[in-house]
Amino acid sequence: MERVRCKKLIDKIMSADEAAMFIKNNSIVGTSGFTPSGYPKALPAALARRVENGENIQIDLITGASVGPELDGILAQKGIIRRRYPYQTNPDIRNSINSGKIKYNDIHLSHSAQYLKYGFLGQIDTAIIEAVAITEDGGIVPSTSVGNSNVIVECANKVIVEINTWQPQELEGMHDIYSTSNPPLRKSIPIINVCDRIGTPYIPCNPDKIVAIVFSDITDKTNKVAEIDHNSKLMAENLISFLKAEVNKGRLPKDLLPLQSGVGSVANAVLGGLCSSEFSNLYFYSEVLQDSALDLMDCGKLVSASATSLTISPERLDDFYRNISNYKDKIILRPQEISNNPEIIRKLGVISINTAIEADIYGNVNSTHIMGSKIVNGIGGSGDFARNAYISVFTTQSIALNGRVSSIVPMVSHVDHTEHDVMVLVTENGVADLRGLSPKERAELIIENCAHEDYKKMLWDYYISAKNKTNNSQTPHILREALSWHERYLETGSMK
Repeated sequence: MERVRCKKLIDKIMSADEAAMFIKNNSIVGTSGFTPSGYPKALPAALARRVENGENIQIDLITGASVGPELDGILAQKGIIRRRYPYQTNPDIRNSINSGKIKYNDIHLSHSAQYLKYGFLGQIDTAIIEAVAITEDGGIVPSTSVGNSNVIVECANKVIVEINTWQPQELEGMHDIYSTSNPPLRKSIPIINVCDRIGTPYIPCNPDKIVAIVFSDITDKTNKVAEIDHNSKLMAENLISFLKAEVNKGRLPKDLLPLQSGVGSVANAVLGGLCSSEFSNLYFYSEVLQDSALDLMDCGKLVSASATSLTISPERLDDFYRNISNYKDKIILRPQEISNNPEIIRKLGVISINTAIEADIYGNVNSTHIMGSKIVNGIGGSGDFARNAYISVFTTQSIALNGRVSSIVPMVSHVDHTEHDVMVLVTENGVADLRGLSPKERAELIIENCAHEDYKKMLWDYYISAKNKTNNSQTPHILREALSWHERYLETGSMK
């Protein structure tokens, strides 16, 4: 009971099955959770049990970003989710989306909080928030992520708090909760430096809004960090060499500007490479903090890191909690409308590093769809950072599926980031600095520096043919031939 410090809420403690009765059919439910940490786990299981017992329940589900199998997975399996926002990674829910069983709206993560506040997604009936404690005044202390939790609590009619005793109470004090006002009353966000704190260490909540408190002790199902393979190392080396060159040209300070990095092996390799680089006094302003961020703190390179989620691998999580005192003063967890806010990204001059599924010869990037039709995860926060970054970088291995697919194509099958938002493209083969270049200059640089040798001649042949057939136009394309690469793969299993 020491985790519930608001005495008037003691009588709201109940079982997950009792609390799940507050969730009604056809309602909109918002939960905590971001890549996948800090999400409720006991309540979704209880909701699934209601369906197993014969009830018909469907909900629209809104989170911060991806969540674990105890939420997205089990609810998708039981057919409970009707509509999903704004980002997901679970295979069960992805398959349900791609088969048409679940309606999915892919939203820029910085926009999702605004959509909720503006009422664009409807009225949230119930908020379910994982926490480590409730303060004397009813404030909710989040666990390993913030995401949209504060806005979901603000907008919901009623709140259920799932206190996870597996999550250490030492997380309290790591959060900085700040919420923006709606236009025309919105003010500038007073963050000047990465380590500035501007809010409260808890989510403000009227105790009368809390209808149930449930205790659980279920661990986050965070993702393993993929092994850093040879090509990831090459991409990391290419990117670090590019950053060094920018410093030498006087376009970056010697200790760089704040870094943002997406999740995955390439991001982990890049950040890991910084441990042995000449750069020090580094700062992060990002969505997530991975294992490599802890490595940089351990080696004394990383001064401070701001994010909305701790995405620590299962292998590293116990060590992180044992040594949390070493990290607590260096990490700030904010709401995603702040961690991904365009105003702050541009103000701080963030260097963004994100991953592409494929890029075309003019610099357009697809980061969400396979062959233009099947959603993978979603755009996440990559667009928030890419459009507003000091330098926006996208990385991708030049080939996929054992060489049967080229990641550099004449025209991407789906556009998430237009050529206007992509400054630098990095593969294991090299770097294409696209800043200030015309479309044809971009194409020539990308083909020469980034494409795989197995596809380079094919790309040159396409590009030269497109120039000839369009009379050397601004952005030469032969539309049918450009998309034939993807059609050829669908027909034969290879782009060759």
